[in-house]
Amino acid sequence: MPVGDESVSVRVATPADLDGVLAVQRRSPGRSFSGEFRDDATRAIKDPSRLFVVAVGAGGMVGWAATKHFAEADGQAPSGHYLMGITVAPESRRRGVARRLIEARLDWIRERAGYAYYFTNVRNIASIALHDSLGFREIARARQFRDVPFDGGTGILFSLDLNGRTTTD
Repeated sequence: MPVGDESVSVRVATPADLDGVLAVQRRSPGRSFSGEFRDDATRAIKDPSRLFVVAVGAGGMVGWAATKHFAEADGQAPSGHYLMGITVAPESRRRGVARRLIEARLDWIRERAGYAYYFTNVRNIASIALHDSLGFREIARARQFRDVPFDGGTGILFSLDLNGRTTTD
């Protein structure tokens, strides 16, 4: 799919993609590229209950995104598949790459579940607007979800009905 000036494809990540994922992280201010991040990404790529995708353009990797399944509810956060982590390199932002990464994960989740979940900091206006445009609806606010605390104190949890129903489970 053409995205901005380049053609970008989204595909399932392999362990060979880790250096590219780390390069995207390094180019993205405020993003971790630590050994812990690398270990977490390695586990996610190898875990069949998760999806880890990468966006690749003519110049190399421009983004990545992952899912995670939680078998148990945690406070206000229901059990289910969550969109967990996404980074698009600064030079590729506002070109549709994040939308493509989200849609790839939603397609994968749709084959496994009726709902997808996502949470973010209340101040992450761009992410909230993008997910809203895809049909996500707010279901809760809290200081943390799934042991992830929010800088500034408030996070928002969203759900998306992947089958077109009007209520959540």
